[in-house]
Amino acid sequence: MYVDLDGTLIKSDLTLESILLLLKKNLFFVFAIAFWLLQGRPYLKSQLAKRVQIPIEQVPVNTEFHEFLLQEKQRGRKLVLISASNQNAVEQVNSHFNLFSESIGSDETINLKSANKLAKIQEMSGGESFSYAGNSSADLPIWKEAAEILLVNCRDSIAEKFDTSNSKRFDNPPSQIAKLWQAIRPHQWLKNLLVFVPLVLSHQLNQPDLIILAIIAYISFCLCASSVYLLNDMLDLKSDRRHRSKSRRAFAAGELPLAIGFIAGPFLFLAGVLIALSLPQSFLFVLLIYWLLTSLYSFFLKRLFLVDVFTLAVLYTLRIIAGAAAISVQTTIWLLAFSFFLFLGLALVKRVTELLNVIAEGKQKVDGRAYEDKHLTLLSRIGTVSSAAAIAVFILYITAPETTQLYSTPLVLWLICPLLMFLLFRIWQFAHTQKLEEDPVLFALTDRIGQIIAVACGLLVWIAA
Repeated sequence: MYVDLDGTLIKSDLTLESILLLLKKNLFFVFAIAFWLLQGRPYLKSQLAKRVQIPIEQVPVNTEFHEFLLQEKQRGRKLVLISASNQNAVEQVNSHFNLFSESIGSDETINLKSANKLAKIQEMSGGESFSYAGNSSADLPIWKEAAEILLVNCRDSIAEKFDTSNSKRFDNPPSQIAKLWQAIRPHQWLKNLLVFVPLVLSHQLNQPDLIILAIIAYISFCLCASSVYLLNDMLDLKSDRRHRSKSRRAFAAGELPLAIGFIAGPFLFLAGVLIALSLPQSFLFVLLIYWLLTSLYSFFLKRLFLVDVFTLAVLYTLRIIAGAAAISVQTTIWLLAFSFFLFLGLALVKRVTELLNVIAEGKQKVDGRAYEDKHLTLLSRIGTVSSAAAIAVFILYITAPETTQLYSTPLVLWLICPLLMFLLFRIWQFAHTQKLEEDPVLFALTDRIGQIIAVACGLLVWIAA
């Protein structure tokens, strides 16, 4: 039996994973990758194999098919691993699984795929009948010559081409549309509601044209943010697979092909930019800064001590700046400072929660981050100071002359202060008692008490107006 590797034995693609690991090491390798690709895919794969070693023990496998292979080996059947991945990578996989008598991969000149793979199989089998396990349309020429067809992690459109009498099917893949929807994280779009803050605070909710502009800005931001979520998940495969909850993400679990991420990410970004062209140019400028900063965050800023949380605070504040740019209004420095300190505190809540979780698991360091258990007290102190600073800045904001002029009864705004204090105190309490999910912003937006407080604050702003 000849067994394919990428998408068949394992759920992922070693070449694409190698590209991501190399880019994560140094983004400027993108130019080298383009140069290697010009010399052919086999050459690209060989260069990647020289520079990157994938942790095979973490790569998700097609479990049903893997169990079948174990049974076949116990029966004494000869199994051969044959793949378009580079020979070095294929040998590494063979050494890890200890299932195959031989392992054959591509070299610097021959890409062992489709017709080339068929020719190699026919050469090795010496004209005798053979079985072949694969997963993609590139395997169709091989299946046509195989005596036994094994379809692994294979789409229905491909499986329907074969008679069930001489084919077996394993590990049917989930809906790629559903998994892509999961990967773009639509629940995170709640954060982009910040673009409506300038519209609300400028008391222009009675302007339909401005509401439409704010909605367009919101859609543009959601598409742009989702493009970076895909990039972030693809770059974080290694650390996500070791995480207790992030290991279920579509790319980390191998339930969504990396090739889709390479296509969908740029598409979502371009769609967001095209939509932004209908808004003032200043909005597009802010959107591009946001995308650039989030991309830099995904590549390396997230691994820098404290820089990551300051970056997150800036990214949240950029949403408010973008909302103001979309409807051509100016935001006060008090509002921007309040946003920065508020979200800096919440970002630190997230880091404290992650640290508490890894400490509970008996570890000392958060994977892919610069934080260790010894930093817990420092992060908690900086976070509580930031939350307190946000409340202090909010008081300065509601007492500023430019703010009081906007409201008929500005004293009502003072009632927001105890609500805000209670909400932030509750989030910190939940973090330290390990009752908090790792995203406190989403917790504040989806928690029932948090929702009540948000509605109450909105009503107070409306009453004060």
